[in-house]
Parts: sequence; structure tokens; C-alpha cells
Amino acid sequence: MIIQMFGVFETHTLRKLSFLVFLLCILISLKNHNAETKNSLQTARLPPPDSSSIFSRRLSLSANFGDSRSLEYDFYRNSCPPAEQIIRTMIRRLYEVRPNVAPALLRLVFHDCFIEGCDASVLLDAVNGVRSEKDSPPNETLKGFDIIDSIKAELEAACPGIVSCADILVLAAREVVVLAGGPFYPLDTGRRDSSRAFADAATYGIPSPDEELRTTLASFASRGFNEKETVSLLGAHSIGVVHCKFFLDRLYNFHGTNRPDPSLDSGFLELMRSRCNNSHRTAPPESPISFNIQPPFSFDGLPLPSFNSSLPSSPEEPGMIMDYDGLRSNFGTLYYRSLLQGRGILYADQQLMAKEGTESWVRAYASENTLFRRDFAITMMKLSNLQVLIAPLGLVRLNCSKVG
Repeated sequence: MIIQMFGVFETHTLRKLSFLVFLLCILISLKNHNAETKNSLQTARLPPPDSSSIFSRRLSLSANFGDSRSLEYDFYRNSCPPAEQIIRTMIRRLYEVRPNVAPALLRLVFHDCFIEGCDASVLLDAVNGVRSEKDSPPNETLKGFDIIDSIKAELEAACPGIVSCADILVLAAREVVVLAGGPFYPLDTGRRDSSRAFADAATYGIPSPDEELRTTLASFASRGFNEKETVSLLGAHSIGVVHCKFFLDRLYNFHGTNRPDPSLDSGFLELMRSRCNNSHRTAPPESPISFNIQPPFSFDGLPLPSFNSSLPSSPEEPGMIMDYDGLRSNFGTLYYRSLLQGRGILYADQQLMAKEGTESWVRAYASENTLFRRDFAITMMKLSNLQVLIAPLGLVRLNCSKVG
């Protein structure tokens, strides 16, 4: 009986144990399934970064500075170590004699980079019936070609066939901005020169000083500049001379009304009329900012190369000085404050007050020069990196005005 009861008890116990083992197996299986599901969800939500996503982020960051990812800082450190110092020294010596070279080189780099990128195409002469960008209407008043040629000659003597004209132009423009009281901005180098000019693109692509704001903004937007960058870049109009023929209609016959531009401050209108009477009307080229410089120059008894073939501008031709409070007087600030007062010399400049978005940036830059200097520096870096050519594209021209 006892044995019989033990057998019954053992059988019952074994059944219970088997059931417990079965339950335990089910629990373990469910736990593993939940863990796998959780891991799958985490993998789906947080995929590991791949090379393409990292590259995309790098592109989005570098886009703020044009094609700068293709260039290098101190590109000539091994091939031509004194390159940037030669450029800086020659520009500083010239500026000591005539500071008004600053707007000339600043305009020159803008007219180069704005058309097909910073490739020194604006420096090329016409050849074999192929038109030069120099001959296009917006570029007829450009100056400073001889400055670039002279710097190039010095660099060819030091490092033959190494430094491109495109790099010379952007570095020289940076130096004159600093000397004129503007901000310093770092520049990568390694640009190559174009083998051709783009005369038609220059004719129709350079913004006009008479344009309405929407047209100006559209023109800059086509090169990748937003409203803030456009307003900051136009701060370059802080320096230079605007000849009367470029704004005479604003004074006497605005839009064919036989009246002055109503956006002009009345006192400033009289000042402008005192310098520009109606007899100064001539058919103007499209680019208004100019400057005057008189050779010859010498420093410490050493003559500099002659710049006289392209630099002189008619000193008798009347006009308005953009920086009429004197050179280096708060680069940028005076320009924006003038717009707030209805004292913009060019119509396209004064039009920055015609839209809430651009007006807000004018007011910000007029009150915060530090903000303007930062934004202007960043925008000049972006301008200097537009559509650059790098090896194996392009070439290093031995003479900036010729391909051969």
C-alpha cells in the first residue's frame, strides 16, 4: 500500500515538475522574443551612421563657404612659401600712397567671382575675335588690372608657374578690405585659372545700380546668397567714388517724372545736386564705383612697377564719395546709417529699405558694427569660393591677361 501510494505520489510529482519545466521554457522563449523585438526596434530607429550621411553633413556645412572643401589653407606652403607675404607687401605699399585702390580691387574680385566663379576670367584680354569680359558694359570702368599683373610678375620671379591669378585676386582683395578698415577673413587657396572669358554672362549677369530690390535679390539668389548675405555684401559700397552720371536721374528725372527720387532725404538731395548738375548727363556704363590714383610710386628709393595704364580715372569727373566721412571711418556703419536716413547714393542701395526683411538687416548693421563685420567676412569668404576651379580643371596662367 505504502509502495503503491509512493508510486502515485511520484507520478503526480513528476507531472508537476514537467508542467513547471514547460512553463519555464515558455517564459524563456517569450523573454528572448521580446529582447529580439526591442533590438530590432532600436536598430530601425537609430541606424548606425554611414559614410554617405556623414558626407552629406559635411557638404551642408561647407556649402556656407561655396566650394571651400576643394581648397586648402596655406596651399602654397611647400610650393611657394612666400606667396601670400609677397601679395600682402605689394598691396600695403601701394595702399600707403593711394588708399583708393581698395574699392578698385574689391570691385574687381566681385565682378570676377559673380560671373562663372572665382577663376580670374575677368582679367583676360580679348584675343582672336573672342570678346573679353573687360569689354562688357558693366566692366568698362573696372580698374586694377595692372596691380594684379605686377603682383603676378613678382610671384613668377619667386615661384614660376605656381600661384594662380585667381588666388592672387581674392588674396589682394582681402588685403585691401583690411587696410580700408574692414574685417580680416581667412581664405583657403588652390584656385586655378579659367582658359576662357565669359563676355555675354558679364554683360547680363552683373547687378545694375538702378535695379528694383526684387531684381537685385533675385540676381544674388541665383549665386546662392540669401537676403542677409546680400545686404552684408552690399556693405562693400562703404568705399569708393560714384560718378554723377550713375545717379543723375534720381536727382532730376526719376523714372521719367521730371522730379527727384522721393526716397531721397531733401538735404542730401541738395548736397548731391550741388556736386552734380544736369549738365553731367552722359550715357553711363553699368558699373558705377570708381576711384582715382596717380602714379608714379616709390618706397625707400625702390620704384614699384608702373600701374598707370589701367589705374588713373578722370579726377575732373564729379561724383559722390561713398565714405564721405573719411577713409576707415567705421567701414560699413556709415553706409547702413545713410540708408536709414534716405541718403543712399545708388538707387539699388536705397532699395534695401523697401522690404521688411532687408530693412531689418540694414538696421541691425547700422547699430551693430561687430555684427556687420562678422557677416561681411563670412559672405566675402563665400564669394571668394564661388565655383572655383581646382586641379586637374583649369590652369595656372603665366600672364594673367593671356592664356598662352
